[in-house]
Amino acid sequence: MTIIQRYLLGTFARIMFLSLSSFCGVYLLIDFFGRVDNFLEHNAPASTYLLYFGAKLPLILSQVLPLAVLMGIFLTLGGFSKTNELIAMRAGGVGLPRIIMPIMFIAGLIGIGHFLLNEYVVPVGVKKFNHVMRVEVKGKPAALGNRQDIWFRDRDSIYHIDFGGNNNTLLHGVSIYELSATFEHKRFIKASSLVYTGDSWQARDALIREFNPATGLLEREFTTIQAQIALNKNPDDFSSTENEAEELSYAELHGISHQLEKAGLNNTKYKVDMHTKLAQPLVSLIMAFLGIPFALQKSRNINLGLGISICIMIGMAFFVTQSTLVAFGYAEILPPILAAWSANIIFLLLSGFLILSTRE
Repeated sequence: MTIIQRYLLGTFARIMFLSLSSFCGVYLLIDFFGRVDNFLEHNAPASTYLLYFGAKLPLILSQVLPLAVLMGIFLTLGGFSKTNELIAMRAGGVGLPRIIMPIMFIAGLIGIGHFLLNEYVVPVGVKKFNHVMRVEVKGKPAALGNRQDIWFRDRDSIYHIDFGGNNNTLLHGVSIYELSATFEHKRFIKASSLVYTGDSWQARDALIREFNPATGLLEREFTTIQAQIALNKNPDDFSSTENEAEELSYAELHGISHQLEKAGLNNTKYKVDMHTKLAQPLVSLIMAFLGIPFALQKSRNINLGLGISICIMIGMAFFVTQSTLVAFGYAEILPPILAAWSANIIFLLLSGFLILSTRE
């Protein structure tokens, strides 16, 4: 690695980490003022504050990392151009491709790290800070959390659920083992699904077997289209977050999607989230491409305020575009893979056009 490349990468790294720290700090400050009422209302100790926001930090890093990469490359190249350092490099025989390639390589490595962060660290952190807010702050019972192969006990009954639905009001493949006071088998219910109707759970397409608690022998077996179930839980008990994709890794989303497809159920939401998990890490690389032409075109007037403004506008434009397309995927207007990758493709083509149109 040449001295110039080390100088470029060192400058880029400093600006990027400074931007990352600043964005995380602002995010935490805003989130703190949005959550502090909950902590104060329930008299939570200071350690709970630290645990909650510490567990949330991986998710915050994941969300602001592409913006920090964009800021890093924008201010690095823009600053070098403003101080005529780029002109000096190119006068010494170092072309623009040789200048930007090391930074793009680092942006690619950041994308790989971003995927690993989303796959192994963010789900653990999201589950932890949701548990802290739900159980330690609000005093609610712990959410079951799992989306498939769920086992739990409710009073004198043991439940097994193959997998939960998108909004937790629909549970698929439910088996219920009702026990007597002496733990003898009293009744078994096998239902295709449990549906929450607002105040109670209803079993659909259920097979019911009733046993004699004294002898354990089958007394009656029948099927019914609908039966009320005395389950002492509400949909909120099966998940601790509104956006469950944050709690699930790509492997978990793939597994749930496959289970739903095998059962002949709609798995569109999980397929969209699954492809989004793959598309999101590439945003850092796309933001790096997008920052190059903006940095070079605005170099004469570059300053910190302008850089922050442009980067935030680009980030907001990407976020709005991606959120809209993902919503189209959820609504089955677009295929899942297209809904997840379209924003990346649009902004990559835009960055390519801007780079090609930038004058040497």
